[in-house]
Amino acid sequence: MRIEDRLTRPAANRTIRRMTPLAAAVMTALYPVAPVVAQDQDQNNQDSSEAALEEVVVTGSRISRDEFSSAVPMDVLTPDAASVDGTGNLGSLLQSSTIAAGSPQVTPAISAASTVAGGLGTSTISLRGLGANRTLVLLNGRRAGPAGVRGSVSSFDLNTIPLVAVERVEILKDGASSIYGSDAVAGVVNIITRKEDGADFDVYFSQPHESGGEQLRLSGSYGKQFDRGYFRATASYNRQEILQRGQRDYFKCDEHYVFDPDTGERADQIDPRTGEPYCDGTTWGHVWVYDYAAEVGPGTTNVEPPIFLLQYDFTGALAENGLQQVPQPGPGGNPNWLSHPDGWYPVERGDRLSNSLTDSDHPLHDTTTLVPEGEVSTVLLEGEFDISDSLTAYSEVLLSRRETTDVGINQIWTYIYTEDSADLGWPGDPQSAGWTGAQWLSPLAINDHNDTTVTVDYQRFVAGLRGRIGDNWDWETSVQYSKSDGEYLEDIRVNDAIRTSYWRTSATCAGTVTPISNRECVDLRWLDPDFHYGNFTQEERDFMFGVDKGTTEYTQFSTEAFVTGDLFEMPAGTAGVALGAQYQRDEILDTPGEMARAGNIWLEGAQGITAGEVETSAVFGEVRLPLLADAPFAEALEFTGSARYTDVDLFGGETTFKAGLSWSINSEVHLRSSFGTSFRTPSLFELFLAPSDSGGLPARSDPCQQWGDKLARGEITQNMADNCASIGIPPDKFVSLGATVTTGGGAGVLEAETSDMLTAGIVWQPAFANLSMSVDYFDIDVRDQVDVFGALNLVEACYDSPFFPDEPLCDLLDRNPEDPSNAFESFRLTAVRDSFINVAQQRNRGVDVALRYTQQLPGTWGTLTVDTQHTYLIEDVVAIFDETKEDLAGEAGHPEWVGRLNLSLERNEWSFFWGMNYVGSTSNLAAFGRETVVSQWGEEVAIDLKAESKIYHNLSVSRDFANGFTARLGVRNALDETPPRMTSWQTGAEVDVLGRAAFYSQYDWFGRRFFLNVSKDFGM
Repeated sequence: MRIEDRLTRPAANRTIRRMTPLAAAVMTALYPVAPVVAQDQDQNNQDSSEAALEEVVVTGSRISRDEFSSAVPMDVLTPDAASVDGTGNLGSLLQSSTIAAGSPQVTPAISAASTVAGGLGTSTISLRGLGANRTLVLLNGRRAGPAGVRGSVSSFDLNTIPLVAVERVEILKDGASSIYGSDAVAGVVNIITRKEDGADFDVYFSQPHESGGEQLRLSGSYGKQFDRGYFRATASYNRQEILQRGQRDYFKCDEHYVFDPDTGERADQIDPRTGEPYCDGTTWGHVWVYDYAAEVGPGTTNVEPPIFLLQYDFTGALAENGLQQVPQPGPGGNPNWLSHPDGWYPVERGDRLSNSLTDSDHPLHDTTTLVPEGEVSTVLLEGEFDISDSLTAYSEVLLSRRETTDVGINQIWTYIYTEDSADLGWPGDPQSAGWTGAQWLSPLAINDHNDTTVTVDYQRFVAGLRGRIGDNWDWETSVQYSKSDGEYLEDIRVNDAIRTSYWRTSATCAGTVTPISNRECVDLRWLDPDFHYGNFTQEERDFMFGVDKGTTEYTQFSTEAFVTGDLFEMPAGTAGVALGAQYQRDEILDTPGEMARAGNIWLEGAQGITAGEVETSAVFGEVRLPLLADAPFAEALEFTGSARYTDVDLFGGETTFKAGLSWSINSEVHLRSSFGTSFRTPSLFELFLAPSDSGGLPARSDPCQQWGDKLARGEITQNMADNCASIGIPPDKFVSLGATVTTGGGAGVLEAETSDMLTAGIVWQPAFANLSMSVDYFDIDVRDQVDVFGALNLVEACYDSPFFPDEPLCDLLDRNPEDPSNAFESFRLTAVRDSFINVAQQRNRGVDVALRYTQQLPGTWGTLTVDTQHTYLIEDVVAIFDETKEDLAGEAGHPEWVGRLNLSLERNEWSFFWGMNYVGSTSNLAAFGRETVVSQWGEEVAIDLKAESKIYHNLSVSRDFANGFTARLGVRNALDETPPRMTSWQTGAEVDVLGRAAFYSQYDWFGRRFFLNVSKDFGM
């Protein structure tokens, strides 16, 4: 929405009106977070009505008004609120608001751990957990175009705006599609920049108690008011140092975190090499053996089960702890048994000892990114010029560059035969010296060639005119153009280089070249333990690895015009109206790198070019009708209504509306309520994301793969097992190849989303205290929501559905029928189509509570301010289809209660701050759908899917100096609270755990950190 901050303009051009006592009361209630100075008790009378209040436009409306009474709830955040508690950037400030903190948010750290819209390093805001593409972000009341990389760019990147440029952020906690357009489903975030006179310089530095994650911010700003306008320039540089997993104990080791069901004591398997709980991270350095000895000759396999892992004994610990090598056949034994060089031992055999000795915590693991390294440089230029007393021109220029680097690791493997397998009718592998028998071998090597660097250049230009017609009408027209120009450099594993070893049959590949990358072939040491460890020669590195560069361009052009003013006089006041029109064009072009387009990246299918364009036109109108004034039990009663007709070239037209009622019973009590509808067409990436085949879903992720053993171990539900059995899959069915996963946009299939939102609340500001309090109920119901679920979720939802095999999700899967002539392919899950689809519903209900109290303390103790906000989530229901519903409220990532309490004391040149952020407890035990006691290696263990509540304490003290300097010293997370712990063993589909910590955006990952903020105001 738009805000005209005319308080900074010359007085001669202002429209001055009076602030009523009601306006003063409601204004304070609407701004519970901003540093609004409450009036003293003796000023809360008729004298306050003499204060001058300018006519402004408030977020959520386009009608100028002289009262801050509103039918919708709103929060206001300021850089001061960020400064006192050590928040280093705008994204963190917004994501800490209670309307956002109760749901998962996309942070740079989350973007490094998983695939998110906007790509690596992006930071977005999702209100009510409905997603960033359902939250509209405005900059000075006008749209701010998306930024990021890859084909899923759709939202504004909060990294582009430095805190020093911000005056305040208004968060409309209500849907406003009828006023602003289709993406204002969950609410509106309006970032308003500074416009005051003066020059200033600001330095911020944050140092964690433990190394890693340091942050530095340098910024400066200069603004000048003159007779006919103003100009302001702001520049900022922000650097975030990398935080690696090994730098925090709670992320370093992937512990199971299981318990003895009887005593409650920890029952994790212990790694004999360390004496500590086993770290079950990324397995590495193994040879997977697929044993066909029992099928091609007499006798049985020499190792059970028919698939097992061999691990090289680098340190001698395997032999020392009693593991036995594969027994060799004696005289007359099965000649097809496996024979291998000395030093290899079977591990991960389904018993505690062999599983606890399985290598899965390579030293490279500690170097991987937790919070990526990043640099952001920004320049913001703003200006305004009064052409005449009734005509003003304005302009904004935003230029930003962000560079983010992620450090990762990866596995590579191949499939090869044993040395003498030619005797069995298979081609033999001359390079498999010492390995004999009727086996397929799949060696696995770890590598550190998996880094990604993203660079995003973002530019936004705004130009506009506004003016007055007569005494009571304002008009404005503007154009906005933004462009995000991104580049992503990826370390890749070259597919055709690695696959040269697949089922190799020659003594050497020297003299040949790869078919796509045209590289001279190198014989890779697939059965060398040093190769498995990741110690490659330079020749091997040059052959296997490379760098691929992709580019992403996203442009948005919009133009808007509207007029607002007084319509006619009513007995209770003047009716207001706003009318306008808007046009918007969005265009995306994502071009993956050459290797990606050729399908020549290891474990990734061919990636296509994502290209698309959509045009949107709209007309809208809004009215404000004062119904009653100075009546019994109705000091003021006002109706607001708005409607918008939106036409999208790909979807046609739709009308949305909103109606609100604002009722001031008296000067102390104010009631408000609104109801509105929204209409959101799918974003460009949801429509046009190029189809691509991912590396595939591992065969072991198929719930029907050896479902008998999985049921016994508690890995699948009884319903899953019954559904697998119902289509004839044997309980011991095994295949080694997984399904191909296809992703892509849903153009031609997707429908537009629709939604309803209801809010109802009360604002109370008693005359006996400088206190304001608000309680607001919200209910958002989104239908035909566009989403993508993930391949594993789709498969599990299909086979755990009570409607199987008629579950609609099952139509997105392909499974081979039974084929007695081809046991290997029989019943194999072959394809998962994980593209964007419309789901039935998401409904989010809850209550927001805000309270602010200000009191002048006795003597010279100063002024105490108590500010608290809370959001209580009643329901967060997601229905994949009409027949299935899941309530996420109270589950991990969706705590039912989040809140904060800030205490500040202002005493002369000193200020003191103590803030507490609260994240409520969560539990996924009900959603787990299985017993809390499961089987692990034949023993019963109890799991814990509860996350205890957390309170983070932030403290700071600051002093103002006479020369314009302000120094602030503080500590975030003063008690060094770590993220809560949850079981990771067999619970990956229900909770996200990294190391031994719940991996959700609500929790602090840095630990205790100290911060210093020094600023200098140079005046004029």
